[in-house]
Amino acid sequence: MTHPVKAKVHERRSAGNPARVSPSLPASFEDTWPAVAESVPRARHAVIAHLREAATPDPPLSDVALAVSEAVSNVVNHAYAGDATPGSVRVGLGVTPEEIRLTVEDDGGGLVPRLDSPGMGLGLPLIAHVADRFDTRTAPGEGTRLCVWFRRDPAEATLKD
Repeated sequence: MTHPVKAKVHERRSAGNPARVSPSLPASFEDTWPAVAESVPRARHAVIAHLREAATPDPPLSDVALAVSEAVSNVVNHAYAGDATPGSVRVGLGVTPEEIRLTVEDDGGGLVPRLDSPGMGLGLPLIAHVADRFDTRTAPGEGTRLCVWFRRDPAEATLKD
């Protein structure tokens, strides 16, 4: 049975010039890991290595690293809660001269409240703080897809207080 997909979009807008980057950007990136704690640094390092090939400045490099860690940790801690074996987490990147798109997906239980949650609930708000915008799509029992966009221009990459 197909469940309706709920979507939330959060966006931060700012004006400015696009980042100046190499005209030959590496192809998009996609990889899959088991949803276990050891996969968090592996996914983060793989994403950062790919972005370094794309001459990505910092910020947003550290912002993307933080988002990968938080999003993959969420999959590890929540997506397959109660399952006998961990499922998988898929991480993808799309890079243009203006922005980076990070995608983290799982086939777990979806974003549902948990009384036994091991986290503090700060992961998504933290991602929202460092990202230009993000979108979550989830359905109970059908997994979750998180898309996060970052501006490549360091002057616009992180929210300013």
